[in-house]
Amino acid sequence: MKKETKKEWFLDRYCKQQFAALVEEGKLVEFSCENEPRVACVGNVYKGKVTNVLSGMNAAFINCGLAKNCYLSMEETYTDYSKYDGTMGEANQKNLDLNVGDEIIVQVTKPPRGNKGAKVTTHLSFVGKNVIFLPNTDFLGISRRIVDEALRAEALSTVEKMREDKNEGFIIRTQAPLATQKQLKAEVLYLKKLHLEMQKLAKTAPVGTLLYEDDDLPARVIRDCVGDEISVIHVGDETLYHRLSHLAKLRKDFPARKLKLHTGERSLYQEYGISPLITQSLSPKVPLDNGGYLVIDHTEAMTVVDVNTGSYVGETSLEETVFSVNLAAAKEIARQVRLRNVGGIVVVDFIDMVNEEHKTAVTEALRACLALDKAKCNVLPMSELCLTQFTRKRVGHETFSYYEKVCPHCEGSGYIQKDSMTIKNLRESILDCFADGYTAAIIDLHEGVLQKILGEGLFSIEAKNRWKDKRIYFIPHKTYSPTYFTVRGDNATVLTLPAKAQILY
Repeated sequence: MKKETKKEWFLDRYCKQQFAALVEEGKLVEFSCENEPRVACVGNVYKGKVTNVLSGMNAAFINCGLAKNCYLSMEETYTDYSKYDGTMGEANQKNLDLNVGDEIIVQVTKPPRGNKGAKVTTHLSFVGKNVIFLPNTDFLGISRRIVDEALRAEALSTVEKMREDKNEGFIIRTQAPLATQKQLKAEVLYLKKLHLEMQKLAKTAPVGTLLYEDDDLPARVIRDCVGDEISVIHVGDETLYHRLSHLAKLRKDFPARKLKLHTGERSLYQEYGISPLITQSLSPKVPLDNGGYLVIDHTEAMTVVDVNTGSYVGETSLEETVFSVNLAAAKEIARQVRLRNVGGIVVVDFIDMVNEEHKTAVTEALRACLALDKAKCNVLPMSELCLTQFTRKRVGHETFSYYEKVCPHCEGSGYIQKDSMTIKNLRESILDCFADGYTAAIIDLHEGVLQKILGEGLFSIEAKNRWKDKRIYFIPHKTYSPTYFTVRGDNATVLTLPAKAQILY
């Protein structure tokens, strides 16, 4: 008998943020965070207004009342339902015809990222635990994870009878076979009611109105949990615990007894060792159990993963050693992209292998592990250089964005300028100061940079020649960034300066 995997959710909220972490057999596999209140979250429906139409891109920008205008593709015939089995109706195969000033109802499919606004669609969807209702999309689909033909046929037959016309559709989710026909019908009626209420509100609502808000992070966890597969849900906030308990009793599809309120003195994530696991998920270097390791690098265009043997030396041959490391790496990469919520293109530089069977085995291992991911993944064959490319549907923000921001010193490059470049810029600023007619220059800078200037006599030639009739004073600061300095000119005969000020030579 196959042993069931122990799965535990850890939910918490504090400092106007909500957190959710999923641990399987002691390993962190998912982590998410949302702000309170939420802004432009995936699933939200807004009443928008077309502000710009780009004919060359066949796209439009929509004002939804958010910080940045949203992007809408006018070639969008339907939202991506390719991870479901089903057929798209011909009624959906029409391009949008929009003009500036048109009012339109749209739903966020991708959140804002960097300088880009949210991506939106006109094909609305209302997500339930077992069914997704598509009010204006002719599509009847079913999750590919439901493999039992009898169950598939029964579920499809049930929702097919709930279609009022061919312009609406449904998607049957993985959890549907666990529900009764009565439960499925009740959920469909509830989702249709949500849509009707949204339509009524949209008629009189001003542009920028939030017409429908998807469940928040903790509620989505309760909604999407598959019955007995979850061992327990630990909750670190008492208010959140009571809200989820009430929600579970109302829904009657998740046992409230599996909710457990954390009452310890330490924080929930610290008590159960989740915090160190989150910190590890931010590190570019990921160790493998056999001694190898990964290096994960996020760039604007893609995410790159490098596989290394590390301390693993194997026992038989180089080819077998490399194959063993690559196989372990494939499994860990699948976990890492899910944990870090990596979206878009991922390129993996596996260690070079000669054996074609080994290359195929590594690719299939990666594909099999990614198949367990809720986000759609598409893996391409390994190249001659042992590079594997795959894509993962972008859903929400990448994990590191919750905890990291662009460095103000390196501006996201990952590097800061050397002291030599700072000193070069400082010299130019001093020259500018004297060129503006000042006889004295007062410079505030990092003490380490000053020590380098004085210790190595870097301005000695200038001091003896072109600056011999000038006065230069340095004021060192421990708290300054090594790249930061200020230069101000003065023509006063007597200057009042801090005791720590030093005169150049």
